[in-house]
Amino acid sequence: MTDTVIDNREVTVLLVDDNPQNLKVLYETLKDKGYRLLIANGGGKALELAHCHQPEVILLDIMMPEMDGYEVCRRLKTDPATADCAVVFLSALDDLSAKVRGFSLGGADYISKPFQSQEVIARVKTHARVIRLERELQARNRELQSDQSRILNAISEGIYGLDENGIIEFANPAAGQIMNAPVAELIGQCFFDLHFAAMGDSEDPLPVQATCRHGIAEAQRDIQMLRVDRSAFRAKYRSSPKQDADELHGAVVVFRDITEELANEQALEEARATVQDQRDQLAHTSRMTTMGEMAAGFAHEVNQPLTAITNYARVAKRLVGKAEPDLVLLQQTMDKVEAQSHRASEIIRRIRRFMKKPATGKEIVAIAALLEDTRQFAEVDMRNNEGGIELTLAPNLPDVLADPIQVQQVALNLIRNGLEATRSVDSAVPVEVSATLTAQGFVRIEVRDHGIGLQDDAEEKLFLPFYTTKSEGMGIGLTTCQSLIHAQGGEIGFERPIDGGTRFYFTLPVAVVARPEAD
Repeated sequence: MTDTVIDNREVTVLLVDDNPQNLKVLYETLKDKGYRLLIANGGGKALELAHCHQPEVILLDIMMPEMDGYEVCRRLKTDPATADCAVVFLSALDDLSAKVRGFSLGGADYISKPFQSQEVIARVKTHARVIRLERELQARNRELQSDQSRILNAISEGIYGLDENGIIEFANPAAGQIMNAPVAELIGQCFFDLHFAAMGDSEDPLPVQATCRHGIAEAQRDIQMLRVDRSAFRAKYRSSPKQDADELHGAVVVFRDITEELANEQALEEARATVQDQRDQLAHTSRMTTMGEMAAGFAHEVNQPLTAITNYARVAKRLVGKAEPDLVLLQQTMDKVEAQSHRASEIIRRIRRFMKKPATGKEIVAIAALLEDTRQFAEVDMRNNEGGIELTLAPNLPDVLADPIQVQQVALNLIRNGLEATRSVDSAVPVEVSATLTAQGFVRIEVRDHGIGLQDDAEEKLFLPFYTTKSEGMGIGLTTCQSLIHAQGGEIGFERPIDGGTRFYFTLPVAVVARPEAD
């Protein structure tokens, strides 16, 4: 699906990601929005399609093998055919340095994974509109100046026409509104002195200078610009060279005040943080509920070693009370007391670790050890449900980057569901838990049961809140599992094996280990 195209009369959008699942999500998100969609699964293919079709917007994944998104963006911006494309980075990297690097290479925007459909739709619409406008303006400029002015005057973004020295030759009404000044007052002023007087002493080139003098397109977001009265506002701009028969005549600058937009983004981030806190609280509540359901089993598990300790202690007292105690037997008895103490301590350790709230952030996790720990943790249900758990791990499984408590919560939930489903049909076949490495750089964990299977409409309902097939269930288990796995950057779903039962699966991203630099 590397060349898939949907006909469209206006806007071309190029989707670039080495993960087929991500490409599918983007494709499904935008396919009915009136865009002509191009799809590339690597950097080389992306450059080829971009040069051929010159898309308005490129949704570009950063973390790709062979050629990452940063290098793809750099090459796009050095190619005159694609320099003005709006590059929107997609990445799970949510740190400031990653964003700054992307913007410094000419990126127009940044969307964090896992992305939201409405956010992708809104940003593509905005960037497509601006890029399409810029290209239309350049074409009209080569045809008739009067047509260009008529179009520019109807635009809501501020637009300047600059000569090669940065003198404002044209300003549309929107530019005057943003600047709180008549358009006539702007004409003839130096763009750099007007908007960036505070940066005059800097050794770095001023914004738009490279476009005016060398024909290099630029784009910056959240840059401070000045008005005529020297009040400041936060702006976004894009500059394109004005050329006629390959001769440079200055630049066209499209800009707008994004002060309110940035404030809305901050409010959105705060709302997302609140939602995440609520999700974490729900996950913790779900773990507490699980512990409540398993309490009787754990009490029995702890009571066994405690009873054994009591009995061995009585034996030890009798041995000590003898005139000539058997020291070898006494040593063996005390060793058994110690072993049973460790057994009880290990059960308590697992309970305490599972019930605590996870620390903020992810860590590198050995998935084999985590699943083995979960299997032992589930032994209580294994006995209560008269079933078994069979763990199969592919050799040399790499570590994953995830929250171990949340991953264990998901695995335990699926295993317990599998045990209950298998018992419901009076089957003694063990629940099969396996882990393998996928070609896309994910570890895939599967939990297979041999129960009655899922209903025909499970695809539509299974992960909805409060939907359950259990008479006493609340219907938040699988919904919570889905939220937790998406937070890890993975996917969760289910399959119907031909021979019956259900196979649930979830994926986790492989931890990227930094390679030591060569001497």
